[in-house]
Amino acid sequence: MTTAENKTPETENGKSGFLARLRKLIDSRQWEICVTGLIILNAIILGLFTSKTIMAASGGIITKIDEIILGIFVVEIVIRIIAHGRRFWADPWLLFDILVVGVSLVPATGNLSILRAFRILRALRLISAVESVRNVVAGLLRALPGMGSISVLLILVCYVFAVMGTTLYGTRFPVLFGTLAHSGYTLFQVMTLDGWSAEVVRPVMSVYPKAWIFFFTFILVTSFTVLNLFIGIIVEAMQSQQHIVRHEERVWEAREFEEVLEEIRSLRAEIQLLKTGLEERSG
Repeated sequence: MTTAENKTPETENGKSGFLARLRKLIDSRQWEICVTGLIILNAIILGLFTSKTIMAASGGIITKIDEIILGIFVVEIVIRIIAHGRRFWADPWLLFDILVVGVSLVPATGNLSILRAFRILRALRLISAVESVRNVVAGLLRALPGMGSISVLLILVCYVFAVMGTTLYGTRFPVLFGTLAHSGYTLFQVMTLDGWSAEVVRPVMSVYPKAWIFFFTFILVTSFTVLNLFIGIIVEAMQSQQHIVRHEERVWEAREFEEVLEEIRSLRAEIQLLKTGLEERSG
């Protein structure tokens, strides 16, 4: 008898039931709280590695705790792989967890000692562990195409004004507008409104009194118009993500409702069979 022939329906049902219970466990609220707590604790411990005083006093204990938490993360990922099977590799968040934990497993010695700095990436697991944070990141990713278009527009506007600034003010203010690169950096400072008046605009206006028109137009177009488009796109993406989440919740609730109805129909059928059997016996 082959191995395939040895697999009975009871064995298959037992395996399926075990995987279902395992998935229910790792998807539970308690599991999420425990994993989130471990991630926060691990982030604090990784921060302690930067303190020479603390490491000199309790470096061995801290290192041991870090290794234990890393081992728990590895076991957790293995459990998720067993529970989800092939679907695990289709979930980008779970693949992100493998990448973050995998970097910590690489020996940080010799030429790879720089990888020690990347251990803090384990703190980013908080993104995949908390559903609300995942939704925020998903909304930001959804906004990337629109943000890319706005970025192209912003770069084009800055380039046009940089060429104009170099031509108009480069001779008298070589540090601020001497080259296209200097003009671009200066206009970036003006766009962020960081010391734009005292360090840039007023010195230029002392020589060119009408320069305020140039800077006023630039600030109006960039800071008050284009940059606000970024905010609008992000807000729209967040709202769209919320609609998607609510739709998925409604679909999930509908599936659960259908499962309950199916169980009720099955129970009614069994009750009808029992009733029929009792009637036949009494007749």
